[in-house]
Amino acid sequence: MDRPRFRAYFLHPRFWPLWLGFGLLWLVVQLPYGLQLKLGRALGWLMYRTATSRRQIAARNLELCFPGKSAAERERLLKENFASTGIAFFEMAMSWWWPKARLAKLAHVEGLEHLQQAQAEGQGVILMAVHFTTLEIGAALLGQLHTIDGMYREHDNPLFDYVQRRGRERHNLDATAIEREDIRAMLKVLRAGRAIWYAPDQDYGRKQSIFVPLFGIQAATVTATTKFARLGKACVVPFTQQRLADGSGYRLVIHAPLEGFPGESEEADCLRINQWIEQVVSACPEQYLWAHRRFKTRPEGEAKLYGKRK
Repeated sequence: MDRPRFRAYFLHPRFWPLWLGFGLLWLVVQLPYGLQLKLGRALGWLMYRTATSRRQIAARNLELCFPGKSAAERERLLKENFASTGIAFFEMAMSWWWPKARLAKLAHVEGLEHLQQAQAEGQGVILMAVHFTTLEIGAALLGQLHTIDGMYREHDNPLFDYVQRRGRERHNLDATAIEREDIRAMLKVLRAGRAIWYAPDQDYGRKQSIFVPLFGIQAATVTATTKFARLGKACVVPFTQQRLADGSGYRLVIHAPLEGFPGESEEADCLRINQWIEQVVSACPEQYLWAHRRFKTRPEGEAKLYGKRK
């Protein structure tokens, strides 16, 4: 994709409310980091009270994935998850507008050598991640240390799309934003020995998925990780990120490449990926994006797991 460019029509009055919102948000994120965490938790509390549909989806996911927890434990986890989601709103703005040096102080990075070694050998890297609420700021912090390309879906609002892409790409000036459906471009990037961020933990429907267990539930799991690794001649390097409880920033971990991947079958690979997802989500469940209907697509004949949207 081309670099984001300012357009004169962004000054049209229909965009003024969004410009005002961006301006107010820019002012807020100049506040101390600790205060923004508190504001984020307050926003999360408000979202918990008002975002009924999302709260019900998240609560249902927690019920499905953690049946061993009591209802009270899951409710506490749900509230913490919404607090984390509220904080993520401010983290997004920090990653767009904070000076790079200020942002870099929040990064606690482990395992960068795994990524560097693969790149030094000229091998493409699929940086396999999951949708944590810290996704935006984690990508910004890692992008300051290493060029990471990414899959991208254009936002419906062109001004928001411009501000978002400009904010993201300032950390990663050599990075390429690839349309999510442009498989050919993704394979080209991998064969060129570059690294690309990819998260295989969401439900993309029956057409491009197979059913394997996730938290003990048959889940439609994309087979694309296997296909990309094989056709792009790339290794798969797991990546996790976590907001630290002491308020000191974020722990970013680049794990060792998966050995023997791709394996004997797509089913075995998908099961291996889902087992890894279970492990990393269980280690930090309050920071995962539970408001996604992960088990929406069901095997033939199985009942739906979510109620109708309100």
